[in-house]
Order: sequence, then structure tokens, then C-alpha cells
Amino acid sequence: MTADVLGYDEALAAFDPVLGLEVHVELNTASKMFCGCANAFGGEPNTQTCPVCLGLPGSLPVVNATAIESAIRIGLALNCQIADWCRFARKNYFYPDMTKDFQTSQYDEPIAFDGWVDLDVDGETFRIEIERAHMEEDAGKLVHVGGSTGRIGGAEYSLVDYNRAGTPLVEIVTRPITGTGAKAPQVAKAYVSFLRDLMLSLGVSDVRMEQGSLRCDANVSLMPRGATQFGLRTETKNVNSLRSVERALTYEIQRQAAVLSGGGKVHQETRHWHEDGGYTTPGRSKEQAEDYRYFPEPDLVPVAPSREWVEQLRGTLPELPAVRRARLQGEWGFTDLELQDAVNAGALDVIEATVAAGASAQAARKWWLTELARRANEAGVELGELAITPEQVAQVQALVDAGTVNDKLARQVIEGVLAGEGSPADVVAGRGLAVVSDDGALSAAVDAAIAANPDVAQRIREGKLQAAGALIGAVMKDLRGQADAARVRELVLARLA
Repeated sequence: MTADVLGYDEALAAFDPVLGLEVHVELNTASKMFCGCANAFGGEPNTQTCPVCLGLPGSLPVVNATAIESAIRIGLALNCQIADWCRFARKNYFYPDMTKDFQTSQYDEPIAFDGWVDLDVDGETFRIEIERAHMEEDAGKLVHVGGSTGRIGGAEYSLVDYNRAGTPLVEIVTRPITGTGAKAPQVAKAYVSFLRDLMLSLGVSDVRMEQGSLRCDANVSLMPRGATQFGLRTETKNVNSLRSVERALTYEIQRQAAVLSGGGKVHQETRHWHEDGGYTTPGRSKEQAEDYRYFPEPDLVPVAPSREWVEQLRGTLPELPAVRRARLQGEWGFTDLELQDAVNAGALDVIEATVAAGASAQAARKWWLTELARRANEAGVELGELAITPEQVAQVQALVDAGTVNDKLARQVIEGVLAGEGSPADVVAGRGLAVVSDDGALSAAVDAAIAANPDVAQRIREGKLQAAGALIGAVMKDLRGQADAARVRELVLARLA
């Protein structure tokens, strides 16, 4: 059930929120962090395991070099320092979904540290300081059967899938984020969105939040206005959508404000976010510092990236998302809203490729955000997964520009390409979709339309030229939408002048 909450404006009038965000990024390496098992989502349970990731006696881990490379590139992109020397540690904790009962992670010697990013939120810039970005392995997955919530409470029994155990992770931890005021939830959402876009541009993760390959532990505490000592924080675990990050923090701010305003005490604990009800519930207490009994992993050698290698990796960094968006907006002439729509649809890459193939930016935007977005939504796939390439979309627009097809016919061309009927030109030829511009065929259709609509024809003769639209529509219907509408209009007005 939801707890008592204070109105958001009332809460922010009395308290300043302090945020702390821990974002886990699953890397898209071919194999797991310390073994050769496939690192892939969605396999049959317990089919992607081996003695190493199951922690069987006598098995020895080996570090995934590509994961190290990805971690360094992430650190560089976040303006972090990269350690000259670091090592893994055993984090001892009861993990029901890890047979080892410890997690191989990094403790006081992370591979990347002391970074920062600047975010623009509604015209205001906020600097987010990064404390560390460290490497570790993911745990397996518990599936709780029975009950109504999918959680362990009320479940009849639980199943364990170890496929995810050992998946390479980079955990990015911020320092306390202050000074965000009422925009705290929006800043948190913008930060996680920034990380999602950054990981995609780096090519190190698919960051599918719904699949858990990017998830956020959102910490927040409140301190009375004018105070300098942080309050006790709560940690809402594994929030897996941008909208939920914002909603969960908004709720926690209101809930904690109600507790403090009523003379109560906030308990330092983990909490679970309930998307359907829009509230959090308690998890486990964190009143005392956890004693994980860290000690260096004896089966793994330290990692000591050379400065030369780090600089080589720095040279592989792509244009950062914010810089790229600003550049593309300037080149394309998009409004802020048009650009945001393209970003929200995940269409920047395909629009850019379509423009590179010869289409105008507005034409590329039109096709990808309307017809193709609709088809992708119907198929339940991403835009880039549709069976049509940006080059083919540019070819469709070229046919429109040449007058070979109109926009209505172009939609049928796209349908044919998606159905595997060949190139746009092949579809036009195969389906007979070319616009009819022959005056003989058009004149016959115009004469038939005039004869069938004498009252409309009379209004045009009387100077009511807007009535020509009805006759043009009749011709278009007669010719299955394939008439050259501009030429039809000329012929209609010439006939009735």
C-alpha cells in the first residue's frame, strides 16, 4: 500500500533532496566476464553455464579482455581517471542466485574514478560528479512462482536461472548530487538517459532497460532547508525505465517529507518500486554498514592498463551524444521538438543514414517517424530492425521527388519492400504503381469525372475554383491514386474555363 505523502511543492518548500545514483550496465561482450559461456539474453534457463560461472570447485576464472576495454572506454567518456593498477575482490554476501555465495567485483581499487558529466535540464546545467565506475559480474535470476506480485513474498516456490550469472557489468556510482531542488527527479532521469545514449554510442551495451541490461539504484535523502548535514537515505533498487526513475524519486521525496514533517524518522533501507501503483515498499534495512568482508580475489591477476593503450582507446571514442545532437540539429534545421521526437523514437541513426543516402532531412524524418514508426510499433520491433534500409528509404523519396510516385503510392512501395518484393524500383514495376501523367489517359478520366458531376462542373465554370478538388478526387479514385494530381487540376480548369 502507498504511505502518507506530502504534496510535492510543500515537500520542496521544507526540504532539499540529495540524490545518489548507481547505474549498472551489462556489457555486450560475446562471452561472460570470467568464462567462455555465451553472454546472451533469453536463452533456455541454465543452458549458458559452466563450472567457472557456477563456481564449482577447482574452476579458475580468466578476465574478459574486451570487458576491460569497454570499462576503460566508459571511464574515459565520463571524464574519469583510469587506474594504473587495479584488481578484483570477492564481495561476500548471501546470493541465492549465485552458487559461489560471493560476487567478483572491485572494492577500493576501481578501474575508473573521479569523473563528471554536465547535463542540461530545462535550460539549467547540472554537473554530476562520478565517484567510480568499477567492473563486476552479474548475479543469476530468481523466478518467484505463485503469489500476485512476482516477488518472493507470497510465492509458493522460487526457481533459479544461472544464465545471467557472470555477465560483465560496469557499475557507475555518483557522488551525492545536491542543488537540484524541485528538478531532482528530472535530473536523475536526464542522467540515466544520458548514460543510456552514451553506452549506445560507445557500442558497449544494448542498454535495454526492460531486459535489465541497464538498471538504476536510486538513492535519495532529504535535509531541512538551510541544513548542511545529509539525512538518512533510501535506495530504490533496480528501477528499469526512465519514467520509473523520475516517478520513484518523486514518490520517495514526498513520502520522506511526510515522515519528517510528522516528527518521524526515515529508515535507511532498500525499497522496491511498484510501477502499477506508483509507490515504493520497504526491502531490507541498511541502518548499519554492510560487512561484505571484501578481500582481493586470489585467482585473478591485477589489471594494469598501459598509458599507451588507454590513449589508443581514447582515440576510439565517438562523438558524444549531446555534441552529435547539436551538430545534427544545426545541419538538418530541426526544431527542438522535431529533434526530441527523433531522439525519443530512436531514429537519429536511421535518419542520418537516410540523409547520407541522398534524402532531405525532413523527408527522412517524415518516413521514419510516421509510416515506418507505425509499422515498427505494429511488429513490436525497433526502427533499425525493420526489413528496409535507410538507402531504400532514400530511394523511395527519390521516386517521390522525380514524380514517379506520390506520397500515397510511396506507402505501398514501402509495404512492398518490407514484404521482400525487392528494391523500391522493383516494387513500383511489379505492382504497377507509377503515377499516370499521360495526358491521354488523364483527359479521359477528367472528362468522365465532369460528366458524372455536372453540378460541381457548373460551380467551377461560375468561378468557384475550390470545387475542383472534388473532380480531382474523382479522377484519383478512378486511377487508383496514381494520377498526377497537379496535371489533373490543370486539365480540369482548362476544360471548364
